[in-house]
Amino acid sequence: MPLYEHVFLARQDISQTQVEALTKDYGEVIAEGGGRVAKTEYWGLKSLAFKIKKNRKAHYALMNIDAPPAAVAEMERRMGLSPDVIRFLTVRVERHETEPSVQMRKSDRDDRRDGERGGFRGERGGFRGERGGFRGERGGGGGFRREREGGDRDRPRGARPPRERDAELSAPSTSEES
Repeated sequence: MPLYEHVFLARQDISQTQVEALTKDYGEVIAEGGGRVAKTEYWGLKSLAFKIKKNRKAHYALMNIDAPPAAVAEMERRMGLSPDVIRFLTVRVERHETEPSVQMRKSDRDDRRDGERGGFRGERGGFRGERGGFRGERGGGGGFRREREGGDRDRPRGARPPRERDAELSAPSTSEES
């Protein structure tokens, strides 16, 4: 049977136990269709990049599924009808990961980072870094306003060099009227 990874997002105002109950219900749908759920993970309540159906946050859950396509289609159909599920995504994979997913390993990575660097900001020394000012006293003439090679330093700020057309308009008229 084909292998799938399925992630669904549940509304923010339901509880974690309700999300786990939804996961169990959809696992039963897979079992009725002749498949099995190899692994489930609850990733927690996370912020969304943009509002989805008036929700700013959602409960994320992962299911590793080993089932025929008809069972997965039936589960997706029921998720589409459920008012508690706001989005879902099913991806066919070659094999399931046996270790925890990246979302579950994220907290381990953060703990390691704090231990190695000595805190949240590490060796950078805070917001401004070791270099100093906000714009960075880097030397070398970088920054927001680069000086041009054509000697624009002497020109007043905001002024531009005259064009040929401008010179013609501003030149005094040489025609003599009689």
